[in-house]
Amino acid sequence: MRRLTALALSLAAAAAVHAPVKAQGPTRTAASEPAGRQTVMICASDNATRRAYQREHGSAPVFVTAREVMDAQRAGEAWSKPRCMNEQEYRRLILLANTRASL
Repeated sequence: MRRLTALALSLAAAAAVHAPVKAQGPTRTAASEPAGRQTVMICASDNATRRAYQREHGSAPVFVTAREVMDAQRAGEAWSKPRCMNEQEYRRLILLANTRASL
């Protein structure tokens, strides 16, 4: 999971100017985020990753799509725990954010 988190952080750094969400490592908590933030992590869907997420955050991971993140952002929704997405959805999220920023 740490390898995927490092990928998430590098992708977030590359798109930090336009990214509507903040990829975070497992050592930070979503509670430290300002209200109205949607924190996402790139997560694998294997059992080991699910167990690690549950151990870190106290519940099973909730996977979201890029569209769901964008909708939550528009609605001002805040999440108490980070949500998960796969790498493909994260790339789609960056594409949507860049498209939105260029309008």
